[in-house]
Amino acid sequence: MMERIIAPFTELVLRDLDKVEERMRELPPDVDPNLKVAIKQLINSGGKRLRPTLTLLSGEMLGADPERIINLAAAIEMLHTATLVHDDLIDGALLRRGNPTLNAQWSAGATVLSGDFIFARAAYLAAETRSLELMRIFAEKLMVMVNGEIAQLFGTSTGNIRKDYFNRIYEKTASLFEVATHGASLLSKCDDEIRHEMKVFGYEVGIAFQIIDDILDFTGDQEKVGKPVGSDLRQGLLTLPAIRYFEIHPDDPAKDKILNGGSGWDNELEPVIHRIRNSEAIQESFEEARDFISSAQNRLSRMPSGEKRDALFDLADYTVQRPL
Repeated sequence: MMERIIAPFTELVLRDLDKVEERMRELPPDVDPNLKVAIKQLINSGGKRLRPTLTLLSGEMLGADPERIINLAAAIEMLHTATLVHDDLIDGALLRRGNPTLNAQWSAGATVLSGDFIFARAAYLAAETRSLELMRIFAEKLMVMVNGEIAQLFGTSTGNIRKDYFNRIYEKTASLFEVATHGASLLSKCDDEIRHEMKVFGYEVGIAFQIIDDILDFTGDQEKVGKPVGSDLRQGLLTLPAIRYFEIHPDDPAKDKILNGGSGWDNELEPVIHRIRNSEAIQESFEEARDFISSAQNRLSRMPSGEKRDALFDLADYTVQRPL
């Protein structure tokens, strides 16, 4: 059984989460044994399984067919797993959740191909839902995620720092939360208004989730997080706490160099990270995340009442209640 964090909203779908994992483990008989081992290790690495939980709860709340929802949840988690394989390779990460990454064990070529196979497997599982519209949306979100990674690598900018940030976290994180809830509604007998509300619900929860991750990058314990405090800023990536800090402190001496991507500010990096970590920007970023969750929970009030809706409300709360 997968290692997972048990919360009240998870307990309601534990049996189905096990079915999701079983579906993820199913592979064609002729798959290379090395690839089988790698996929098994990736699945066994655990994680919160937040995305499939979100999918299952949404589908069950709306009365979707259980088997189709399980296929969708498995497809979404496989897609998430594939992105992690490629992200770790791009970032040169050697550990994830305390375990060696695939690229720490294999060549870059083998790692890329493994990620490609998992992407394909995710698409196959999405097709098992037998919904052409869902398959189209699934493919769109995959393109969105890859496009976001390319834009980040090349430093593509609209010229608006905040807009760039929210575009990036939509592409990186919220798009997959969105397809979880929107996809569940597509497999249910509900009207277009409910489908729209569920789509935006997933978007808002996903945005809040990533904002909290970005806050934890500054406030988290380095040993627990497994990376240096302010690691995104060290890589030249501006997240909401840094953006908010420079909005509040426009006269900070490091502002222009950092916001304009200039050079020669390495010596100022540690002091800037310290100032951001201990500033009101942390709490104000948290309040922005909380606003997204409040809006998302308000949308839930229009959904069918019951324990699944209550669990989704709690899941939304969980995204912003992780220790800061």
